[in-house]
Amino acid sequence: MASDGRRQFWKRNAKVPGSLLKEGSKMYAQSKSKRASSFHEFAKSTSDAWDIGDDEEEEFTSIASQSLNSKVAMATAAQVIQNHNKLKESPGEKMQQSESTDEVKRNGKVVKSNSEVQLSVSSGGSLGRVTLQKQQSLPSRPVIPLVARIADQNASGAPPMTIREKSRHEKFKQLLSSAHTDLEELRKYSWSGVPREVRSVTWRLLSGYLPANMERREITLQRKREEYFGFIEQYYDSRNEEHHQDTYRQIHIDIPRTNPLIPLFQQPSVQEIFERILFIWAIRHPASGYVQGINDLVTPFFVVFLSEHVEEDVENFDVTNLSEAVQRNIEADSFWCMSKLLDGIQDNYTFAQPGIQKKVKALEELISRIDEHVHIHFRKYEVEYLQFAFRWMNNLLMRELPLRCTIRLWDTYQSEPEGFSHFHLYVCAAFLIKWRKEILEEDDFQGLLMLLQNLPTIHWGNEEVGLLLAEAYRLKYMFADAPNHYRR
Repeated sequence: MASDGRRQFWKRNAKVPGSLLKEGSKMYAQSKSKRASSFHEFAKSTSDAWDIGDDEEEEFTSIASQSLNSKVAMATAAQVIQNHNKLKESPGEKMQQSESTDEVKRNGKVVKSNSEVQLSVSSGGSLGRVTLQKQQSLPSRPVIPLVARIADQNASGAPPMTIREKSRHEKFKQLLSSAHTDLEELRKYSWSGVPREVRSVTWRLLSGYLPANMERREITLQRKREEYFGFIEQYYDSRNEEHHQDTYRQIHIDIPRTNPLIPLFQQPSVQEIFERILFIWAIRHPASGYVQGINDLVTPFFVVFLSEHVEEDVENFDVTNLSEAVQRNIEADSFWCMSKLLDGIQDNYTFAQPGIQKKVKALEELISRIDEHVHIHFRKYEVEYLQFAFRWMNNLLMRELPLRCTIRLWDTYQSEPEGFSHFHLYVCAAFLIKWRKEILEEDDFQGLLMLLQNLPTIHWGNEEVGLLLAEAYRLKYMFADAPNHYRR
């Protein structure tokens, strides 16, 4: 019944996002049952995917240097980057790149890494640094910026501005310049993505930070920014007091871990901004206080509001080049928009995090109805949804996707009713089913956990996120309002 509903729902589309086709029962009969390792054993042998420190980076470099033929790695990295700089490749070039990549795969050894991959080639042509994804060798597709050109970056290399996009851009400008912005209309257009040039204003409006009335916007911005820095004067010095030491210490530890491979977030001035935002939020929300993961939720807002003042690549921009007034405005706006977001999902961060527990349970129930084979596969190897989906809910998939993809995802979340809570559940379900083939190929506990904590999304762009959102919408359409129709 679910399959018939899917075909009917997408019958007018040539491309069907996601794949819910069930494998034949023969595959399951032939698979050999292996005793699953305990989660504690797995935890001892691996660290969390987002905890990257200097010692781990040294380990990556050491392993890579031992396991990769340096000449092959150097030649391949240079070839990949050179080919990507060309808009068109000749068949010969593509073949050469494919052969080079295959050679690296034969000589390369899998090493542990975060979801990001960074390649640095010095001017002399030597390979400065190679960080590889876990369970994956050097990518066959070239590395694209983690942050820069967020709005128009498409992993397929499509032109950044089509005729349709120009028309949508004009519609956004028309809506935003009206005396009273129609928020429902703005949400409708934002669902498919917001152009970079108008994203900052659109996000302020959709988050409820700015009023729809044009005349009140500037006054509201001025008042809210002054209010935030009033909090700084009132509370920030208390970070040195004994009863706030635990909170401030945890924030201070987590800030350097926030997007560690993006230079922007390693700047002292940016880290100080994040410390102030998170500490003030924690002081003003004693019911939850600061919880690990909230630090990630600042980054999309910070980048979007920074992009309003920066034309060049944001990920390498020195924030100290901006005036103090502009830096203060970006900080205050990021604080208020993050606060608005957290108001809707605060039970995710209160004691015992009941919101996350509930959402993970809902995801398990949803997957059992969407794809019974995947659900049974997890049960067979004793994989609990909480072991991988807790982070998906706690960080809103920010550890699983490049930042440029998160920002595109949040365009839709802010245009959806309860996007960060209710719709996020269906995005997680679509995201999990996206990897069903890889999941079903893993036949032990550790392999499944390693896969689910390090999914290969480094090259994702607008196209992949668009398909993910379309599939999530289909799942919501089929299951949200019919909880019993597809029950096993």
